[in-house]
Amino acid sequence: MYLKNDDLSRLNSNMRCIHVAIILCLCALLVATSYFSRRAVAMEKLNKTIELPGPRQNSEFSLERALRERRSVREYRRESITLAQLSQLLWAAQGISDPRGYRTAPSAGALYPLEVYVMVGDVKDLPVGVYHYRPDGHRLLRVASDDRRKQMERAALGQDWVRQNAALLVFTAVESRTTGKYRQRGIRYVHIEVGHAAQNVMLQVQALGLGAAVVGAFDDDQVGEILDLPSNERALYLMPVGKPR
Repeated sequence: MYLKNDDLSRLNSNMRCIHVAIILCLCALLVATSYFSRRAVAMEKLNKTIELPGPRQNSEFSLERALRERRSVREYRRESITLAQLSQLLWAAQGISDPRGYRTAPSAGALYPLEVYVMVGDVKDLPVGVYHYRPDGHRLLRVASDDRRKQMERAALGQDWVRQNAALLVFTAVESRTTGKYRQRGIRYVHIEVGHAAQNVMLQVQALGLGAAVVGAFDDDQVGEILDLPSNERALYLMPVGKPR
């Protein structure tokens, strides 16, 4: 069987098209591989686990004094707090205080629906970003590497102390952990629990010589978007922390 010149020409043309298509596919594959490789490295760096200093469990600062001196502070000096201080605050909020897994704040049925995030602005030895506190192991998981406190200020109806602080604690809740057992009444228990945890932080703040306030006025949806919360988790309380003026 012999091919005519026109047939050979078409065949050669088709082969060139196939070669070009193969080269383009290989280039696209290389670009995609490079992109996903860089993305994987970036995600690995982002989702970095940071071991926190062990919490102090004894001090000369009495509970009675902390109760007497506790006040809401909404103006902070432009000074950093230490990683040890932040560690202590997070432990006071939701730290594990018993080998059986019990925490520093009481929880209905020991179901622990609360989660704690911290937006770091000025903490020594800790880069700016958003972190998720993990009580198990007393550690932080970095979930964002940018400063989102200004966005939080807008979500909190312009309350500037939500931005002007060393760190902003955000309490969220997965209510289904509690309502699964206690049904609708479990929502009330969750709200009670966040009050326990916030008061722990307020008293610990006094013992550390810091200042803090509690903020409940904010747009729930905006805060959820800023923190990239899953659909079953919602924000309940904001707590800016810093050195008082």
